[in-house]
Amino acid sequence: MVRVTCCQLSPRIGDLAANVELSTAAVRTAVAAGADVVVLPELVTSGYVFESVDEVAGTAITPAHAVFERWSNAAAQTRGAGCVVIGGFCEHGAGDVFYNSAAVVDASGVRVVYRKTHLWDREKLWFRAGDILPPVVDTAAGRIGVAICYDLEFPEVTRHLALADADLVAVPTNWPLVERPAGERPPEVVIAMAAARVNRMAIACCDRAGTERGQEWTSATTIIGFDGWPVATSGPDQMATADLDLAAARDKRLTDLADVFGDRRVDLYASTMDGVDS
Repeated sequence: MVRVTCCQLSPRIGDLAANVELSTAAVRTAVAAGADVVVLPELVTSGYVFESVDEVAGTAITPAHAVFERWSNAAAQTRGAGCVVIGGFCEHGAGDVFYNSAAVVDASGVRVVYRKTHLWDREKLWFRAGDILPPVVDTAAGRIGVAICYDLEFPEVTRHLALADADLVAVPTNWPLVERPAGERPPEVVIAMAAARVNRMAIACCDRAGTERGQEWTSATTIIGFDGWPVATSGPDQMATADLDLAAARDKRLTDLADVFGDRRVDLYASTMDGVDS
């Protein structure tokens, strides 16, 4: 069993130093409670509702920044094989190019950086979209895929990660609060549940909390099992934790005669699904 913890935080817009402390403390707390995988929100080091390119530049960092060493050191304190941390950050690329990125960090340091490929709304004013599909990383906890927020709404992304043998998809996110019928789950959670179920892989969505410059967040952190059902949720500024059998995600059979990958009719639809693995 692998213990997955999502740390729903309220980063401060433009306050890199405070957000480094906030995120590092959260990782330490999760590790002390036995987490094998820790997921942090999207852009946790910078905040989200930017007002200018200068403000973006003021919080943009590279993968060599000390925050990742601090996450790595915290991850190294766990029992057993070591913890994996996935967290969002505002990345300073070459020149004056910025990315909405996520880093996968373990006790050895930064394993990989993923640049969000599907930018939501005003993100397009500040960031350049990544041009490489989300990665799947072999870790001590299992094979972990990464997506960021709006990426999850494109089934091509989650199918790509599933076909790349992800056991778990970690999703740092900032979900703006939207209206929904009384008693219904947030639409983003419904999408994640469907993606988990049709691909038989676990998905851990780490949302953020609070209100930032008038933008209220959904605060709907949810960990979903490979069967598509939520197994843990979080309240504001709280952690959601679940113990998952990630190895079970490698069995794609529904019954002795039904298999979610084996039953795909690639011969019929692959040619019409431009960009999807066949």
